[in-house]
Amino acid sequence: MERQTNIKLVTLGVFTATFMTAIEGTIVSTAMPTIVGSLEGMEIMNWVFSIYLLTNAMLTPIYGKLADKIGRKPVFLIGITVFIIGSSFCGLAPNMLTLIIARAIQGIGAGAVMPVALTIIADIYPMEQRAKILGLNSAAWGVASVFGPLAGGFIVDTIGWHWIFFINVPIGLALLALISVYLVEPKRKSSNQPMDLLGSGLLMLVLLTLLLSFQMIGEGGFSLNILLFLALTIIFCLLFVRTEKRAADPVISLHLFKNKTFMLVNLVAALISGFLMGIEVYIPMWLQGVLGTSAGLGGLALAPMSILWMIGSFYASSLMGKTTVKNVLVLGLSIILIGGLSLTIVPVQTPVFLFFVISSILGIGFGLTITTTTVTAQNSVSSDEVGVATSFNTLSRTIGQTVMISIFGVLLNAAMAVNLKNSSLDVDSSVMNQLVNPHTAHQIPAKLLQPLRTILYSGLHSVFLTGIVLVVAALSMVLFLQRKKAQTVLK
Repeated sequence: MERQTNIKLVTLGVFTATFMTAIEGTIVSTAMPTIVGSLEGMEIMNWVFSIYLLTNAMLTPIYGKLADKIGRKPVFLIGITVFIIGSSFCGLAPNMLTLIIARAIQGIGAGAVMPVALTIIADIYPMEQRAKILGLNSAAWGVASVFGPLAGGFIVDTIGWHWIFFINVPIGLALLALISVYLVEPKRKSSNQPMDLLGSGLLMLVLLTLLLSFQMIGEGGFSLNILLFLALTIIFCLLFVRTEKRAADPVISLHLFKNKTFMLVNLVAALISGFLMGIEVYIPMWLQGVLGTSAGLGGLALAPMSILWMIGSFYASSLMGKTTVKNVLVLGLSIILIGGLSLTIVPVQTPVFLFFVISSILGIGFGLTITTTTVTAQNSVSSDEVGVATSFNTLSRTIGQTVMISIFGVLLNAAMAVNLKNSSLDVDSSVMNQLVNPHTAHQIPAKLLQPLRTILYSGLHSVFLTGIVLVVAALSMVLFLQRKKAQTVLK
């Protein structure tokens, strides 16, 4: 009798792998002050986070192509193995530079986990069930955002910061065993066409220069170096397109860019993911800097969004079977718009509970929208391109987040600088850093607190107003979608 995939155990493995990579960001953030104290190197500390995201994004489309070419299982196992190796090196790092290199290796492995996990879900679940499973998978991110800081603090205080990385090793090894034994893939026809190495290399250079340029914008504003990196991005992009036109088996088939549905849902995903980053970063900043709450409460305000995201995904599952993709996205984006507009009209001294309400509204909208764009991207291509389509969707969201978090940072700093200059306060701009940190805000003279909080409030408004523009742009794009039910989208 032919062996079959154990769907329940493989799904458990996919959820665990997603959680393992999702928690890296929050757990490392919590441990970073201790790590810096141990390894020193504060001036290059940001690269511990940036390099992980950069290598993750660069390899995502390559893994997607490999998943279609050689199978989901080997690519997923390779990604987890590299992630385990990177985690081990992180735990053993004797200095900050070594830790950054190890984090780059970790990111290379993590780049396979999310897109291939979503592709495995697409393989083992029919469309009508897929949105529910994607919702549960998304819940792993929500749990990680709440559990990560708690786990990070506990591990650092008890067995030491090294174990925030070492703990990935036994989990990763268990995942290797689980997926190896219980995921059974049909044999694929061997292809004589070689991997598109030149196209893969050029695509990685496009992503490297693009993401680095926006990283530098976020850190120090515009400069000549940024223009140079953006120019290189355009050159590499043109070379990539030229190479893909000639490639026998391109890493990303250019015909996908002619698929109207595929491109529109990915653009929507990129815009909404950009707005999502603004929510995740600046709602906690509002609570801590404007209302003076603790960091824990600031992070907790996002918990309802994670929970309601899952419910929104479940609702998307039933709606996609009854109505058109266009209608589902209009509903989801309209709910996000209501939540976003709420953030632009509430006053300075907004009660904390209102942020929990707004977070809940946004969670439903994000669950509906992100899940629908993912399922539609998968369903709008042929079955032999699902891996590439899923990785491209993941990449679109990553690029949207990276670009917008840099732009939001520039907007916030510019708005605060202008308002500080126009105020009668005799303070340096560095006082705003002191204000948003709950541990140092109490050092600011009481008479300055309220004026500074008003300045921060105005800066945050510029961020959320820009977020509204993103949502409106996404809504405008959805209007160009054809009115087809999800099941009738070409596959």
